[in-house]
Amino acid sequence: QVHLVESGGGLVQAGGPLRLSCAASGSIISIDAMGWYRQAPGKRRELVATITSGGSTTYADSVKGRFTISRDNAKNTGYLEMNSLKPEDTAVYYCNADVVAVDYYGEDVPASLWGQGTQVTVSA
Repeated sequence: QVHLVESGGGLVQAGGPLRLSCAASGSIISIDAMGWYRQAPGKRRELVATITSGGSTTYADSVKGRFTISRDNAKNTGYLEMNSLKPEDTAVYYCNADVVAVDYYGEDVPASLWGQGTQVTVSA
């Protein structure tokens, strides 16, 4: 009964900005670390950025300086602001969140959630 839903993907020209959102819903008690991953056609999934519950961030070298990960704890939502986009950024972007949620039996348990992905296409 807990879900992550990504939104904000689309088609953008190289050099442009885009902001992705990751909204958590359901019986979530808390959200610990969050992260964004991406998978380009024919390539393996790549970690893009992470953010802890305290706001500490990490970035892949390929996006450092261009992307910014953030979160709004009151809204149970994470964001990825993407700037200076390049064609090689084209991928399906997935949100991940480590949460404490209420399980099927009504107990508080840790869980790792994944969204369904949102397509980002950067045209040259």
